[in-house]
Amino acid sequence: MKLPIYVYGEPVLRKKAEDITASYPDLKQLIENMFETLTNADGVGLAAPQIGLSIRLVVIDLSSLADEDPKYKDFKKAYINGHILESSEETCSMGEGCLSIPGLHENVVRPERVHIKYVDENFEEKDEWVDGFLARVVQHEFGHLEGELYTDKISPLRKQLISRKLKSIAHGKYSCTYKTKFNRHHL
Repeated sequence: MKLPIYVYGEPVLRKKAEDITASYPDLKQLIENMFETLTNADGVGLAAPQIGLSIRLVVIDLSSLADEDPKYKDFKKAYINGHILESSEETCSMGEGCLSIPGLHENVVRPERVHIKYVDENFEEKDEWVDGFLARVVQHEFGHLEGELYTDKISPLRKQLISRKLKSIAHGKYSCTYKTKFNRHHL
């Protein structure tokens, strides 16, 4: 089932998400729904706060990039209770967008490698370093779990330049091809 994606201005996007246990209700179905939502929106990553749930759950699907990088063939993964433990000093800048901020793309500087821990769908603990594009996507999505958006990572000048666009998005003035949700009552 395709779920609506919450857009910029929704309070849930600014809340720190909670860890969950294996007994979380309908977790397997939720993960399937998140992957379906992600595919429908042509994204590569989706965090639970983006569908209105303040829990530490992220899905990443890089399989669409397999032509450019064969290591991403069939790369479809759920990260539960994910945390970044440390980051490399080396950084790189790349354009980023976000399904919760339709129509905006900005260059973001992020560490090239990150050390993460999480549990998989079977609640087996994982502890690994990830690098390259996966590291960028992991940092972007795990940021959602901390109540952060990629726009928090751009320069103050760029923030000022896009502030009007962000305000418009928060007021429902945007267009995209997937189902979204914003709450007029918090304006």
